[in-house]
Amino acid sequence: MNDKLILHLKDLNLEFTWPIERITAALPNSTSSIPSSPLSCSNETVKALSVLVEDLDIPEAKIGLASGITAFLWLYISIQGYRSGKVVITSELPLGSGLGSSAALCVALSAALLALSNSVNVDVSQKDWLTFSEDDLDLVNKWAFEGEKIIHGRPSGIDNTVSTYGNMIKFKSGELTRLKSNMSLKMLITNTRVGRNTKALVAGVTERAIRHPNAMNSVFKAVDFISNELASIIESPANDEIVVTGIEEKLEELMEMNQGLLQCMGVSHASIETVLRTTLKYKLTSKLTGAGGGGCVLTLLPTLLSGLIVDKVTTELEACGFQCLSAGIGGKGVQISFSDTS
Repeated sequence: MNDKLILHLKDLNLEFTWPIERITAALPNSTSSIPSSPLSCSNETVKALSVLVEDLDIPEAKIGLASGITAFLWLYISIQGYRSGKVVITSELPLGSGLGSSAALCVALSAALLALSNSVNVDVSQKDWLTFSEDDLDLVNKWAFEGEKIIHGRPSGIDNTVSTYGNMIKFKSGELTRLKSNMSLKMLITNTRVGRNTKALVAGVTERAIRHPNAMNSVFKAVDFISNELASIIESPANDEIVVTGIEEKLEELMEMNQGLLQCMGVSHASIETVLRTTLKYKLTSKLTGAGGGGCVLTLLPTLLSGLIVDKVTTELEACGFQCLSAGIGGKGVQISFSDTS
């Protein structure tokens, strides 16, 4: 690679190149001496990284990629140092849709770069998908969080934690609790393709709470009760089909109530309401995810639901211009494979 660092965004058909000499000139004080001890990226370093990103010919329509590329550079240089290399990134997650694509990117990058730096204990001779030890997962998560901070400023840490450890988590007042699901849940994810401004949506909720403090306080309390009940149900035994069906019915009710409360907060959108009406015709329950105002909608697909129904609702939603994806909830966290792709 002739002393170059190359980033290939395969899905977007974009490739960016930096001569290693250019990187060392821009970041003369950066080293990779302690990949096992993540450090926050200083404001000074962010400015230096921004200069490297400004050198690129990023299409104007894709200028939102700049923060992600900055995070990539920080993670790569911090963990790998001034080494040449080529990183190819591909993903099935739609960007900017509230599905944590930036966190997934930071986790995947951190895991791969750490594995190649010998900072985690994985057997590179194995060709299957490998899992990390608990301590190594902690390290991956810390580095991924630093990458998220570059992209989002003050992230909650929820997205990178889920991507790292898998399964589900409960988040309250800055505290993350990992949950253990005893059943597999399947969701239809509908991407409305409507962009949203998370900062503006959060500000809108805050303003509504100031105008109607008592009512909104009750809404927030109700959301908290729903979250606690859902966490309890998720971890309850699911020994047979009848029990699973009962649990799914309770989850549908909680999702319906939660969606109603989110509407009270003012974070729904016409596109989200279209998804809700469409799935309701098939007696399926949906709720928005992420910040709302567009983005994605989750629809619970019960275990006994006919595949024909799923096909019908998917076809109808896609006819509205939406994108549909099916996903298992509560899956495994980060894994790595050293398969030869040459």
